Amino acid sequence: MAEFTVNAQREDPYKNYKFRMKWDNKYVAGISKVSGAKRTTEVVKHRSGGDPSTSHKSPGRSEFEALTCERGITHDLEFQNWANRVWNFGAGPGAESSLKDFRKDLILELYNEAGQVAISWTLHRCWVSEWKDIPDLDANANAVAIDTLKIELEGYERDMSVAEPAEPSLPG
Repeated sequence: MAEFTVNAQREDPYKNYKFRMKWDNKYVAGISKVSGAKRTTEVVKHRSGGDPSTSHKSPGRSEFEALTCERGITHDLEFQNWANRVWNFGAGPGAESSLKDFRKDLILELYNEAGQVAISWTLHRCWVSEWKDIPDLDANANAVAIDTLKIELEGYERDMSVAEPAEPSLPG
């Protein structure tokens, strides 16, 4: 595990609007929103027959909630190509799913205000469980058409090799 030098000058928390996602070793264009990751561990209650009316608690199975990624619809096919690896309409018997490579490890990076990577997470064994390619359409609206992926994951971890960046100072 890396040793960290804490930037004693930084008092502000990082903002949630500067981030990028990477899969297949390349950044995915245009992602504008990613829901937060959440891990929940079940509580296993147990007691001995001779104990009074109290029970003991220990950790059980851990579950990871799915992430939702959104971006404006363009001609970029990254969302569609990955979603089609789980189930490809009209591919025919035996070719509906790409079992070899429908899962991916993702990298989610959070940047500071100067555009430096501040924190990075690796999301493990991810796959697409929902894909919304046809957006809500409204002739009276003034909004971007949104493409949505719901991504299942089997775990995540913070990349401890990403150290806090030295914050730049403008001359003058």
